[in-house]
Amino acid sequence: MAKPIATAAARSVEQGNTVLLAQVQKSYPLQHEFALNGNFRAPSGFTILFGASGSGKTTLLDCIAGLTTPDSGVITVGSKKFFDASTRLNVPVSQRNVGYVFQDLALFPHLTVESNVGYGLNRFSHIHRGRRVQSILNAFRISALLERRPSEISGGERQRVALARALVTDPCILLLDEPLAALDGATKAHILDDLRDWNREHRIPILYVTHSREEVFALGERVLVLDQGRILAQGSPHEVMGAPRQEMVAQLAGFENIFDATVVSVHEDRGTMTCRLGSSVVEMETPLIRANVGTVLRIGIRAGDVLLATVRPEGLSARNVIAGKIVSLACRDAIIAARVDIGIEMEVYLTLAARDALHLAAGREVWLVVKTHSCHLMAG
Repeated sequence: MAKPIATAAARSVEQGNTVLLAQVQKSYPLQHEFALNGNFRAPSGFTILFGASGSGKTTLLDCIAGLTTPDSGVITVGSKKFFDASTRLNVPVSQRNVGYVFQDLALFPHLTVESNVGYGLNRFSHIHRGRRVQSILNAFRISALLERRPSEISGGERQRVALARALVTDPCILLLDEPLAALDGATKAHILDDLRDWNREHRIPILYVTHSREEVFALGERVLVLDQGRILAQGSPHEVMGAPRQEMVAQLAGFENIFDATVVSVHEDRGTMTCRLGSSVVEMETPLIRANVGTVLRIGIRAGDVLLATVRPEGLSARNVIAGKIVSLACRDAIIAARVDIGIEMEVYLTLAARDALHLAAGREVWLVVKTHSCHLMAG
C-alpha cells in the first residue's frame, strides 16, 4: 500500500498578512508510492514549490484547490473551513474562491479576452462585472485586447489573460502551476512584476510551481523543496538552495560535484576544517562545522564556483589550489563543461571565450581554484 501524502492549507491573519499552513493526508494505493510529510508556512507573497516532475507539487495545489480530496486532515482558509475529514466537510471547488492558473492556461478559445476574464463573475450585475474586468485588464496591461480571442494574441498576452481571469474574483490564494514556463525571461519578468504590484494591495499567498533554479532565486521569498512527495527543505532561497543541508536538495539546487569527504583536521582558530575527498589524497579546506576528525561527510561544489588556470596562481585569498588534468570538454549551449581529474573527477564550467583564450583541450594540465566557502558540507 502506498504511503500517505500529507498536504494542507490553513489561512490566518498575522500582522496583516494572509498565512497558509499545511497538514492533510492523501493515499494512492495503486500508484507509485510517495509521501508528502510535514507542515509548511506560506504567508502573503511568493512561495516557490520546487522539485522534479512527480515530486508532488501539483498534488499539493490540487488539495488546496479542492480538485483532489484528501483522505484525512483539515484545510482552512481564514475563518472558512474548506475540508474536515472528521466531520466529512468538503467545500466544492466553486465555493473555495481559489485562483488557479494551469500550465496549459485553459482559456476558452471561442471567447474574447473580455469574456474569458469575466467568465467567473456571473453572480455580479452587468455593470459591476464590467468594472471588475476592466480594472484587472488595466492592472495586467491587456485592456486593448478585450475583443480579441486567444488565437489572436501572443503567448505572453495569453498568460496575462489567464492571470487576470484567476484574480478578477479576488481569490484568497493564487496557485500557479508553471503557467509561465514557455515564456522568454524578459516577458516572464514583466508579467511577474505586474503580479507583484497587484499583490501589494491584495496581500494573498501565491504558490508558484517551477523546475527552474533561476526562478527560485528571482521570485521567491520562500521556497519548499519537494522530492517524491516529501518536503525536504523550506526557508529562504539562500538558506535552502544556497547552502543545502541534504544531498538531494544539493542535487536539485545545481551542485554538480558531490563527493564523500573525511575530516582530517579541524582549525577552530581560523574557522575551517581540512577534508580529504573520497578515496583520493586530495585535501580541501572547508568551512568549520560541528564534526570530529574521522567524520565522514558529503561535500558539494558548484561547477560554476570553480576557477581554472593553466599556470599555478599565486597571491590568492582562495585556500584550495589543486593540480589536475582535463579529461574532456563538452559544449552545453553557451557553456563549456570540463571534466578535470584531480585524483577524483570534478566538473568545471567555463565560457567559450575562456576555453579558446586558454587553449584548453583534453590532456592539458591545469589548476583548479576553489574558495573555502564554495564547499558546502552535508551529512554523510
